[in-house]
Amino acid sequence: MVLAINPQNPQPRLIKQVVDILKQGGVIAYPTDTTYGIGCDIFNKKGVKNIYQIKKRDPRKPFSFICADLSDVANYAQVSNFAFKIMKRHLPGPYTFVLEATRIVPDSVVTRQKTVGIRIPENAIALSIVRELGHPLVTTSANISGEDVYHDPLDIEDALGHMLDAVIDGGILRGDPSTVISLIDDRIDVLREGVGDISWIHQL
Repeated sequence: MVLAINPQNPQPRLIKQVVDILKQGGVIAYPTDTTYGIGCDIFNKKGVKNIYQIKKRDPRKPFSFICADLSDVANYAQVSNFAFKIMKRHLPGPYTFVLEATRIVPDSVVTRQKTVGIRIPENAIALSIVRELGHPLVTTSANISGEDVYHDPLDIEDALGHMLDAVIDGGILRGDPSTVISLIDDRIDVLREGVGDISWIHQL
C-alpha cells in the first residue's frame, strides 16, 4: 500500500493512519532527510523482528532510531552537556549520534556496548510520525542488507511492498546515508562519513 503524503505539510489524517499501522506492529517505509528508511515502533518486538527478516540483517547489528526532538532524546540516551551542545547545533539534520543508552531502550536497538544511534532528521513526514506515535521509530535504510538503497518509493513498493504494511511516498530521494558520529565519553569519533558535513569538527 502506497500512501502519498505532502513532504512540506503532512496531512494529519494520513499521519494518524500510518501511526495506527505502527501501533499494530506494522512495518513501514518512509522518507528521511537522507534516504528512505524502513521502520516500526521501537517497543514492538514483532515489528523489529520483521525488519531484521525483511532486510536479511545480522541480528547482532542493532538499528538506530528517530526521536522527535532533543528533549525526547534524553529519555533514551545519556546526554552530557557536551553532547547536548553538539546535537543542538546540528539537529535536525543528516546525522546519527551514538550515545550511551538508558534502561528504557529495548535490547533490540542497543549494541553490546550499551550504546544507541539516534537521529532527528530534517523531514516533516518522519518527525510528524514520531510525534503522533509518542515514542521513537526504528530507522534503517530501505534495502536488503548489502544491496543498493532504493530512492523511489514506487521501487520500494515493487521490491519490498509485499513485506511492508505501508510505503509512504514523500517524493524521490537521492541522498546518501547519514553521517554517524559517536559522542561517547565526550569524544567526537566519526564512525561513518555520509551526507552530514564534518568540517565543523576540526573547528572545535
